[in-house]
Amino acid sequence: MNIKPNILLTNDDGIHAPGLMHLWKAVADFAKVTIVAPSVEKSGVGAALTLREPLSIDAISWEKNTHAWKITGTPVDCVRLATSLLLEKKPDLILSGINRGSNAGRNVLYSGTIGGIIEGAFRGIQGIAFSCEDYDNPQYQLTEKYLLKIVQHILNHPLTPGTILNVNFPHLPIKGIKLARQGQGYWIENPEKRVNPDGDPYYWQGGKWDEKNEHEESDVALLKQGYIAAVPIHVGEMTDHHFFKERKEHFENHFNL
Repeated sequence: MNIKPNILLTNDDGIHAPGLMHLWKAVADFAKVTIVAPSVEKSGVGAALTLREPLSIDAISWEKNTHAWKITGTPVDCVRLATSLLLEKKPDLILSGINRGSNAGRNVLYSGTIGGIIEGAFRGIQGIAFSCEDYDNPQYQLTEKYLLKIVQHILNHPLTPGTILNVNFPHLPIKGIKLARQGQGYWIENPEKRVNPDGDPYYWQGGKWDEKNEHEESDVALLKQGYIAAVPIHVGEMTDHHFFKERKEHFENHFNL
């Protein structure tokens, strides 16, 4: 008898997001799944956690008797409380998404979808983030046949400790899947000034894509060609070893007068 892996699902679009339902459908029969996700959308929170507000945890009903909770916090809060309070044991894998909109390029630094699995990596738990490039009309159903294959591959061929996998699905018809480098482009601010009824100005930060000269193997470039881009991102050891090696003596001598 095969023992099913324990998989934790989270996201940053909220517990009722269609992407989360499609992610669950892809793995529900393969694994023992638990869902712990924000009660409302938390896009753009990155790896933020809640420190100065109380957190509420509420169980909700889900199909196939899947245990599911919504939390009034961030994806990081969800992973923290799942692993410390709600789960009987550490999951074999954390899946986050499927995000509405791309998490290619430097957007990973702002993404709550990524933040949740970074928290898992800090706790020694493998994680994969899934996102659809098409924000306006994401075709989540087209991703389902790839999701389980990717999950099975990572469970059979584990990631390096401290490494997470960031997977983006293209807007175009899918040609295949490529292991990619993280791109350089990202959404920058595009402030729009408005005036409230009292005459005081306020701003919508908005956003526009900051195009970069991307490497041909970057996720940004491969998505434009119609490929699923899977980027291994290492968050375990973040030291700039070149700087440390080349500048250690000079830096310390400067201050040790």
